[in-house]
Amino acid sequence: MGLLITFGQFKEQIKIKETEESERKSREKKMGLEENLKSMNINEEENKNPNPNTKDEEDGELEEGEIAGEEDDTTSSSLKKGVVEQPHPLEHSWTFWFDNPSAKSKQATWGSSMRPIYTFSTIEKFWSLYNNIHHPSKLPHGADFHCFKHKIEPKWEDPVCANGGKWTVSFSKGKSDTSWLYTLLALIGEQFEYGDEICGAVVSVRGKLEKIALWTKNAANETAQMSIGKQWKELLDYNDTIGFIFHDDAKKLDKGAKNRYTV
Repeated sequence: MGLLITFGQFKEQIKIKETEESERKSREKKMGLEENLKSMNINEEENKNPNPNTKDEEDGELEEGEIAGEEDDTTSSSLKKGVVEQPHPLEHSWTFWFDNPSAKSKQATWGSSMRPIYTFSTIEKFWSLYNNIHHPSKLPHGADFHCFKHKIEPKWEDPVCANGGKWTVSFSKGKSDTSWLYTLLALIGEQFEYGDEICGAVVSVRGKLEKIALWTKNAANETAQMSIGKQWKELLDYNDTIGFIFHDDAKKLDKGAKNRYTV
């Protein structure tokens, strides 16, 4: 799928979304306060006038077509409460995974402590989850937090990942939060030209570094990998060179694996 908007426009949309989210919460808080005040006023009026029909009886019947103010407010409130916003579905469902460092041991098989946390398929559910989980700067040392397409496990052994590789960017401790968010939004928003090549992403907390890796399917597809690497680097405004390592090389050579592609 081709890019529908530029990455610059995409970032502006992210900022707008964050601003709208903040304004929405402020409105909800204000509305809640107004509802409480209104309820208090109604209770106070009821105490003063136990029979709410007395005034109407004294003033006479309403003219044809006339609507009482309180009834209008109640009706309007009821209508507002009855409005249900339709969710915005994503092209793919995605699953958050967490590899708990406290559950890891040198004897355990790699990935054995990794657990799926939650699968989401709408933008509303994503924000609900994102706003209630720890961001990279708050994760403990040794933690790995993943977001992969549903039914793809973040492991070399997964059939979809087996012949793939990964691009990696590094940040100093506590500096990857924004880039992690931009990466997640680019994934679920299908911002990559070769989006079908994407498996998912993982943020890893190691010592004084935080690393974000973007996993792809077919490492040998140089055209696709180079396109993904360039677009990701542009999205993050990342100035340093980034490299792509084949999973096969990582399995055989571990930390001795060299970059096959660089951007």
